[in-house]
Amino acid sequence: MISVREALDRILALSDRLPGEKISLQQAQGRVLAQAVTATRDQPPFAAAAMDGYAIRAADLAAGAQVWQVIGESAAGHPFLHAVAAGQATRIFTGAPLPQGTDHVLIQENVEVKDGKIILIDGPNDAAYLRPAGSDFTAGYRLSAPRRLSAQDIALLAAMNISQPTVTRRPKVALIATGDELVQPGDTPRDDQITASNTYGLAAMLQKIGAEARILPIARDRMGSLAAVFALTQDADLILTIGGASVGDYDLVAQAAASLGLEQSFYKVAMRPGKPLMAGRMGRRAMIGLPGNPVSAMVCGEIFVVPLIEKMLGLPAGPRATRTAPLAHDLPANGTREHYMRATLIEGALHVAQRQDSSLLSILSNANALAISPIDAPAMTKGSEMRYIPL
Repeated sequence: MISVREALDRILALSDRLPGEKISLQQAQGRVLAQAVTATRDQPPFAAAAMDGYAIRAADLAAGAQVWQVIGESAAGHPFLHAVAAGQATRIFTGAPLPQGTDHVLIQENVEVKDGKIILIDGPNDAAYLRPAGSDFTAGYRLSAPRRLSAQDIALLAAMNISQPTVTRRPKVALIATGDELVQPGDTPRDDQITASNTYGLAAMLQKIGAEARILPIARDRMGSLAAVFALTQDADLILTIGGASVGDYDLVAQAAASLGLEQSFYKVAMRPGKPLMAGRMGRRAMIGLPGNPVSAMVCGEIFVVPLIEKMLGLPAGPRATRTAPLAHDLPANGTREHYMRATLIEGALHVAQRQDSSLLSILSNANALAISPIDAPAMTKGSEMRYIPL
């Protein structure tokens, strides 16, 4: 067996960042920006009014002026095109360009309009109420890559006049559940069969982080069936098999994959749940053989598959980020495998579930953390700080 960290390093070595593609800005939510973008002009490109009012020359105020002749109007999209001289003003609306010669906006609440003139009635407003050209960003402003694009980023890209950002292509992941005992959700299982759950949970996990997940037909415990389903993975960047990776008489995944050219990187990891994990390459495709127990598959997905997808997307990839929290109760000593335990963070304290059997999806569904107990960790008392991965 190898350590969790060594297994992760070997898995990350199976693939590189995928190429970029141009997409519509409307399709960019959650995608990973692959190439930095640069603004080609200032935003705003002109000095603009921040309030409704009247644009004047600040020098008039300094000279003690109280009355201005209104000579025109500037509205958003309809600027006043002439210069404004001393003693003159233009009606101006929020977002409109300040006419040439003006550098101050008298807000409309502070003036009285009479006979085509404005008269200061409440003293000059202290603020100029304008947005200088380039006050948001200037030409040359750079949005760096890689970054997962948020709604706020997309608004910024639109303001930068970027209509088709280059993003990393979504990794294509083929998911293969294996076993004669499995049926698809919605089917009617026999008394000796169970419903396949792993592929659906893993597909949701992959889709959430930006991969394109495709659930393939269940592969039965026969070499011919496995070969037929593997044949459907030719366009995949990553193949995930679930189950059949152990050493039982019906665990045929490694044998079938080897016959199709798998170069195995490792088999078995010193962790629980998830010991019977294997990984390697089949030609240009990475392959990870996940354990069949539902929680084992999901935990291994969090620990190993998520970082690999992040690397494929061009994001920084490595061990999952951890936090610490005090234990809400005592915890017994751990054994010879790193233990990832379902836990719930409640009011800042970590409650580790008493039942940790790797078949119990209901416990995982109620968990919001994976508490990590290192190899040969001694017993821990209530209040001790423990590392965990947020879920």
